[in-house]
Amino acid sequence: MKRRAALAALAALGAAYAPVRLWAQTKIWRIGFLVSGSEATHGALLRTFKEELRALGYTEGTQYVVEARWAQGDMARVPRFVEELVQARVDLILTASIPLVQAVRKATASIPIVMASGASPVEAGLAASLGRPGGNVTGLTNMATETTAKLVELAHQIVPKLSTVALLISDHSLAPMYLSDAQKAAKALKLSIVPVTVRSAGELDAGFAAMAKQKVGAFVVPADTLFLSLRETIVARAARARLPAVYPRREVAEAGGLVSYGLNLTEMYRRAASYVDRIFKGAKPGDLAIEQPRSFELVINMKTARALGLKIPQSVLLRADQVIE
Repeated sequence: MKRRAALAALAALGAAYAPVRLWAQTKIWRIGFLVSGSEATHGALLRTFKEELRALGYTEGTQYVVEARWAQGDMARVPRFVEELVQARVDLILTASIPLVQAVRKATASIPIVMASGASPVEAGLAASLGRPGGNVTGLTNMATETTAKLVELAHQIVPKLSTVALLISDHSLAPMYLSDAQKAAKALKLSIVPVTVRSAGELDAGFAAMAKQKVGAFVVPADTLFLSLRETIVARAARARLPAVYPRREVAEAGGLVSYGLNLTEMYRRAASYVDRIFKGAKPGDLAIEQPRSFELVINMKTARALGLKIPQSVLLRADQVIE
């Protein structure tokens, strides 16, 4: 009897502690999240990413946590944020844009890095090839340098008698490629390209003053993470200057920008979750092919067009994926 009672007591004790042992053995993944913008400009993208993780079976708090860092348009903060994430020993870092990926890659060659969006990762030296990137970087490419030419073409199509177009450029590592593609497109259309350097929010006033001095008829904004984070300010300044502009993200057209053409960034963050899932299940980032764009979106804000006195050609309207009234 004593032996049976002792065995029963041990079994009860084991059952009582089983949940504790199970909890202790469960991995809680730590995801670093680094973006150039703020929670106001990029928070919806993080929520989309989390929604997709939930659909893939991950519960926040019990299976993963996010260490978020928001640069708020100030790229000078990025090195410190990268150092914090590396020291926190996160299991993976999710980010977007080549400068941010380069900053993380410079700090670590072991922590997996997933790009939700990155222009020309091979040319930027972040991957050996799209099909087999090698190293610790993978994710999605936005083909931003290739679409810059399309933005110039759209400006030519929607602004009558356009002769001079400004191109905003920052200290983005791919800025020379953006400018080169814009200049090639402009030459074919007999347009002049005026590069206007804006490296921070504080340089926007000087940038718009330069455009006024050059008497440009429109300006083009490439897919630069800095400009995305400053989109509301840029849209407001363009409206004040009554200057047509073409942007690379639908978020800018939704914020009042005239026209946007590019990838759906929200969808890219959603797709990035599948990379995180595969890496957590044992895949090596260097073995995961970098995904190329599936489609591009053309969004036209007719309210802004009317405010500028512009009549968008029917040929452009028919191609639009969305017309904002």
